[in-house]
Amino acid sequence: MAMKRNLLTGGLALTLRNWPALVWTYVFNLGLALVFSLPLHNQISAITAHSFASQRLTAGFDLGVMGDVIRKLSDGPGSAASVSYLSTPIYLLIYFLIVPGTLFCYQTSVPARLSTLIQTGLMYFWRFVRITLVSFVVFGVVLGVLMAIQNHWATHVDETSVGRSAWLHEMSGIVIIGLVAGFLRVYFDLVEVYTVQLGLQTPAMGMAAKVNRRIRRVFLPAWRVYRENFLRVYFSFVLLTLLGLSAVVITARMAMHSLGQPRTWPLFVLAQIGLFLMLLTRFWQRGAETVLAQDNPLVLVVVVPEPIAPLPDEGEAVLLDT
Repeated sequence: MAMKRNLLTGGLALTLRNWPALVWTYVFNLGLALVFSLPLHNQISAITAHSFASQRLTAGFDLGVMGDVIRKLSDGPGSAASVSYLSTPIYLLIYFLIVPGTLFCYQTSVPARLSTLIQTGLMYFWRFVRITLVSFVVFGVVLGVLMAIQNHWATHVDETSVGRSAWLHEMSGIVIIGLVAGFLRVYFDLVEVYTVQLGLQTPAMGMAAKVNRRIRRVFLPAWRVYRENFLRVYFSFVLLTLLGLSAVVITARMAMHSLGQPRTWPLFVLAQIGLFLMLLTRFWQRGAETVLAQDNPLVLVVVVPEPIAPLPDEGEAVLLDT
């Protein structure tokens, strides 16, 4: 009988035990944000540095002036737009290195050092690339159909109702799309967890190692475990998602009240606290999913063919005849 540990407490324990993985991920995200925001900062400075309207941004915060700045930035391509396209592949590269290493440390007792994260990420790099490509296709098909239905639903709501009733009806469709997206996200998270677990059971050499690198071997087991434990893992995922979003909303609201302050560093600190807490809940989700996978381990079946006795050669045959 499979164990049923508490996913929330077990996932939090794994996250706190491997806290360096969380810290390194936050450092990389912050570094990317700072590096790729420099061109945007330079463009905004070039627009506002010699304008009297810029005083309405330095002495306070004026949404009208900021809106004009954004409109001027969108008039033509600039360095910020070109750099933003480069940030996506770099972010994905870091993702494909850090996430497998984190899941590896979650499932073993290996400390989550940066060298361990990178080394393990290189081992699982192409497997996670293939999983991401498959998930993009599934997300695109399913959410594309739901978005088309949502557009027709929103048109119908606009024609039949107004005010709060219309808003609630449209939001109901958006909530359903978000719940379906969460359903798919949990499944592919489990696929990633079982991919690492399969790699841990794979022999280092031999034909079996090549076979067990195929990610298709984990899709069906991940689905079975997900189906049997749907309520536990899905509602844990939704709860942690709401906690992360609540942290961002609360810190953002507190930061909005600090926009008129002469110092900007409290605003930056509040925003980073919210983002760090949201990242913590994401690692917590992966920890909860790892606990579920450990309670329902993947059974590795390796079929080893029996050795066939070699036939005697002609010389031996002649000797036996004589």
